[in-house]
Amino acid sequence: MNLLEYLNIKTIKTSKQQVVLSLEVDEIHKQPYGLLHGGINAVLAETAASMLANLNAPAGFAAVGININTNHLATVKDGKVEAIAEPIKIGAKIQVLAVTTISYPEEIKTSYSTVTTTFHKK
Repeated sequence: MNLLEYLNIKTIKTSKQQVVLSLEVDEIHKQPYGLLHGGINAVLAETAASMLANLNAPAGFAAVGININTNHLATVKDGKVEAIAEPIKIGAKIQVLAVTTISYPEEIKTSYSTVTTTFHKK
């Protein structure tokens, strides 16, 4: 079982312009105070951004994360969160991607991340 399966993260959309992941918040995703663990935001951000970068990777190369910065904007107690990754810059060596996490049903932005990846030869 991989991390996405364990956390029950679902892929909603994949294209070279956008990747959307979804997660129904459950007890395994919460920190001791009953709020969504901030690390989940980072996992969603790096996963969505890496998927997006890999969709834009040249043949024979794979994208891997080299930096992530996540800002937590609002708390989440329950419901669903979606992480939406979009490219800021897809370069030949470095890619910078933006990931916004939104909670539902409130439709509140709960985190904003920038993720930097690079391409490595497979």
